[in-house]
Amino acid sequence: MMKWGLSSGTPADSYYEVRSDCTDGVPKSKFKIKAGKTLSARKWQAAFSPDGCLDIASVLSRIQRGGVHPTVRGEVWEFLLGCFDPRSTFDEREEIRQIRRIQYDRWKEDCRQMDSHVGSGKVITAPLITEDGRPIKDPLVLLEATADKDTSEVAPSTSINGNEIDESAERITDKQIIEWKLTLHQIGLDVLRTDRTMVFY
Repeated sequence: MMKWGLSSGTPADSYYEVRSDCTDGVPKSKFKIKAGKTLSARKWQAAFSPDGCLDIASVLSRIQRGGVHPTVRGEVWEFLLGCFDPRSTFDEREEIRQIRRIQYDRWKEDCRQMDSHVGSGKVITAPLITEDGRPIKDPLVLLEATADKDTSEVAPSTSINGNEIDESAERITDKQIIEWKLTLHQIGLDVLRTDRTMVFY
């Protein structure tokens, strides 16, 4: 029996709670936990020097042999993805985290300024504007973008490339905002593609 409650040979995804309404048809993980070979929380902590530098070679070797325990997966991936240099100290990483949090908050606020859907809980899965910055007046877009508003009022519109264009709405001319708004629905589609069977998501 392993320390964290899963015996050897148990699928690693059994650590994560599956939503009760999504138990049918959930694919099973092919990765099985190997007792003594997985990078555990204890082995992860032991891989750091007193000042916080990581022995990345030993960590990679352990990961190749047995994977990463779910409790340390987030921390491990910060190094595997290059977010932190293995030679960085605990203090340096904490400073980087704080700087990144502040920057992330700024970006989020910038996004909210560009579009009110950001942070509203709505998931947009269809383009809101055309490539030249005109708002799209497509029924799907209207339902997603104005779910809590009355959409029965019809504004003057024209059709360009099969998309209904809302002539009453203001055209966007800033190229950076146009590019971002054209990407917004792709973010919504990615959100829907995450594993919705997991309670975490």
